[in-house]
Amino acid sequence: MRGDTTTSPVELAIGGMHCAACVARVERALQAVPGVMSAEVGLATESARVRVSGVPDLPRLAEAVRAVGYTAAPRERLGDALTRRERERAKESRRLFWKFAVGAVLSLPVLVIGHWDVLPFLVPMAQERMRALWALSGVLTLPHLLWVGSRFFTGAWAAFRRCEANMDTLVALGTGSAWIYSTAAVAAPGFFPVDTAHPFYEATAVVITLVVLGQALEARARGSTARALHRLMDLRPSTARVIRGSTEVEIPAEEVVRGDLVVVRPGDRLPVDGEIVEGASSVDESMLTGESLPVDKGTGDPVVAGTISRSGTFRFRATRVGADTVLARIVAMVQDAQASKPPIQRLVDRVAGWFVPVVIAIALLSFAGWYLFGPEPRLSFAAVVAVAVLVIACPCALGLATPISIMVAVGKAAELGVLVRDGAALQSARRVDVVLLDKTGTLTEGRPTVTDVLPLPGVRAGALLALAAAAEAGSEHPLGEAVVEAARAQGLSVAPATGFEAFAGRGVAATVGGRAVAAGTEAFLRERGVDPSAGSAEAVRLSSEGKSPLLITVDGALAGVIAVADPVRPDASVQVARLRALGAEVVLITGDHAGTAEAVARAVGIERVAARMLTEQKAEHVAALQAEGKRVMMVGDGINDAPALARADVGIAMGGGTDVAMETADLTLMGGSLRGLGDAIELSRATLRNIRQNLVGAFLYNVLGIPIAAGLLYPFFGVLLSPMIAGAAMAFSSVTVVTNANRLRSFRPGR
Repeated sequence: MRGDTTTSPVELAIGGMHCAACVARVERALQAVPGVMSAEVGLATESARVRVSGVPDLPRLAEAVRAVGYTAAPRERLGDALTRRERERAKESRRLFWKFAVGAVLSLPVLVIGHWDVLPFLVPMAQERMRALWALSGVLTLPHLLWVGSRFFTGAWAAFRRCEANMDTLVALGTGSAWIYSTAAVAAPGFFPVDTAHPFYEATAVVITLVVLGQALEARARGSTARALHRLMDLRPSTARVIRGSTEVEIPAEEVVRGDLVVVRPGDRLPVDGEIVEGASSVDESMLTGESLPVDKGTGDPVVAGTISRSGTFRFRATRVGADTVLARIVAMVQDAQASKPPIQRLVDRVAGWFVPVVIAIALLSFAGWYLFGPEPRLSFAAVVAVAVLVIACPCALGLATPISIMVAVGKAAELGVLVRDGAALQSARRVDVVLLDKTGTLTEGRPTVTDVLPLPGVRAGALLALAAAAEAGSEHPLGEAVVEAARAQGLSVAPATGFEAFAGRGVAATVGGRAVAAGTEAFLRERGVDPSAGSAEAVRLSSEGKSPLLITVDGALAGVIAVADPVRPDASVQVARLRALGAEVVLITGDHAGTAEAVARAVGIERVAARMLTEQKAEHVAALQAEGKRVMMVGDGINDAPALARADVGIAMGGGTDVAMETADLTLMGGSLRGLGDAIELSRATLRNIRQNLVGAFLYNVLGIPIAAGLLYPFFGVLLSPMIAGAAMAFSSVTVVTNANRLRSFRPGR
């Protein structure tokens, strides 16, 4: 008979993770605990979601994580956890930048002393005085080992205890052996063969300082993930007005319970989900659908938390509260997407597992060979050779190969109007199979604009627009605001109106200069006894083009039609064609209805449309494409796009969009153009080519340098590589990598 198959989800806060290798170790440790069915660890959220059979054993799970060198604790409430994580990441980022600054300042005199003999502006110095300066270099480098780069040595020790190797191991071995050799060369120069007793403390100082800078930049980039969730949570108001008994009272939003009658006035943000039982309003649901036009709501219609009542007062019955609201589910989706999005593992971390043991083995074999078979003094030669192997294998060039190219590319992207939050996205963007483009605010300008003014015979277009603007001047509806803005832009005189009335979801009416003016839908005109048939054909045509028609009457007679729409960005069609030329399929994805979406798609040359997509459905659409093995780029600007932006392989936000979208996305396009999409893909491809060149050069340097450092040339040519020369070679390889990376500054994308 089968045992208990009940499963329980457990969430843990994980501390001490720095890279994808850390994620893999924690996942393996958790999966090895008896009863664990699955474990998923997120680097961005610093958390683990574990599913266990039966009752979860939290102490045992935490102990398994601690056994591999990390910390684990029960997950806090989301708001508290985000606040704590933001504080910790800000603190870590400040600490790393402070360490970099101290390391850079201390490295300057060490560099000068290390290159005293070759710097033209320095006077040659006697050996005794030079040795005193070398000793000073050793003292100045101690803070690098004990404080600036202490995390590399503690990390290397933790990896050693787990019988593993990582980037910390490479840095600790190279810089530590360089410092020990240099100190020995200064303290006991007679122990070493001729011309080998030369220190190179600068190798230790520079490598540690540069790698700390890379980690500081990474810490800053990771710091904004929690801010996106904070901004989402801030969409829910802190208080709510509810009816208790026969009295309206104001209570904390979290105290609203299912069944409460909630009162909403114009401008209020809704605290929970529910259904309207009294009243009507135009509700701004852009956080849910992304559409800029509000939705007319009346009795029986559903409303959701975080949306805004624009014009009316109503009461609604709470149906979903707390974690059950749509807004709470959006927060959870963004959090889950950030946790499950796999970060790209740096190549240097992947090869460290075999590279470090090989280097150590070569160093030990070299030491043994020279000690057993080498010339006298055998111990001295053996020590010099072993240190030379470790120093020349130090990962300065290898460690710089990727981050230096990414840093240069990030700067270049900024010049092109693309702000990069996550450098790994520049690696992912090179191979995008599908580009999902949101409609409102992405393909379109994101604001309603008057596109057509169509007066009936005998009516001037300017007069029609001026009268409509005067009637709409008191309206808070975006369509009315667009009409008023268009009249002002044309310099028309907008007369004051009296007797203004707004009819939610239908139209407005007012008296302008003694004339009765109304603007609204066909149904609204019929209610007022006006025959709208003279404008019906134009209204149908405009609607088919994705525009919203307003029929205008003056003194009870139809005077014309004004159309309002969200205009397509001027270069949208050109940039869509460019994306296709780069090998990507382009899809329009929107919460708007199919007619409007297809009209916009035709205008910009997109063949595939996914309409009526709400927040959760957009994220599911991204996941479905990824399940087919496709790499997905999502481009959006709204709160409703945030889960899809986080789920996509590359998330790109429009610069004029919401803060939530920009902080969830990997890249942000500044300005009002989609040109940055193609630029980002082309720059990504150029960056990856540059990284490959750097890595090939760094590996080639190690492949050729390590055998020479081990003494391969000595039996044939009597040449033995001094650790000082090994350090110089290492520095030269780093200069080569940096120089090659800087070629990206001249990158010019095709337009």
